[in-house]
Amino acid sequence: MNIVIGLDIGGSTTKIIGLEGETLISQTRVKASDPVASAFGALGKFLSENRIELQSVDRIMVTGVGASYIRGNLLDIPTVRTEEFRAIGLGGLYVSGLKEAIVVSMGTGTAIVHADGQKVAHVIGSGVGGGTLLGLSSRMINVRDFNMFSEMAERGNLSNIDLTIGDITKGSIPGLSADTTASNFGKISDNATHEDIALGIVNLVFQSIGTSSVMAARQRQLSDIVFTGNLTLLSSGNRVLHTFSQLYQMNIVIPSSAEFATAIGAALCQQ
Repeated sequence: MNIVIGLDIGGSTTKIIGLEGETLISQTRVKASDPVASAFGALGKFLSENRIELQSVDRIMVTGVGASYIRGNLLDIPTVRTEEFRAIGLGGLYVSGLKEAIVVSMGTGTAIVHADGQKVAHVIGSGVGGGTLLGLSSRMINVRDFNMFSEMAERGNLSNIDLTIGDITKGSIPGLSADTTASNFGKISDNATHEDIALGIVNLVFQSIGTSSVMAARQRQLSDIVFTGNLTLLSSGNRVLHTFSQLYQMNIVIPSSAEFATAIGAALCQQ
């Protein structure tokens, strides 16, 4: 076996995958309070779960905000730090099956790149992301647990939160349906529940990311947008992104392995 391992090391969570050639053999994640502990924990878990011997691993490719804390080789396996934007782009193309696309990585913040084969260019970034979502949730409804927040958002009602086109005009606006958001939190009601507010936060964050992504795609004259990263685990957010398909005539792609795309891209950087 000639395996290349990809590690996407975040501040507290590390995603790890293995590639044999271009075949994905496994993917998993580990949480820890320290990026180094997270990286070693993910590597040990991956090798143990897949019964892989150290000598079967050719190299480890690391990326992410926590990669700078990794010095030297991990477990004496050649370890290479790779540029995160390139990993985002290559990983996005791999999980989507596309040859060229705008790839959006939704983590604590958001990075948007243009990937075309092996060429990846950073287009723009945004501070709006998972950190924004959980920060607003903590202040507004006193919830910081992602899974709890996700469940609450599923039960929310946006009509108690957002002002829509239908709320402000009886006429029609070409290209915009009556339920299109005119103002996020522009109609928040005294009767709004915590679930309503949670869904309003989702709508605000994902519409902001979606709008920036569409602008990036138009600037590059593309219609394919691939969304990756931890926020793709939020079903209510994915539904928001899919509304951009008809609204802006974009092909919105949220692949099944979107959470691990950057780790996959890191492994592909060795080619």
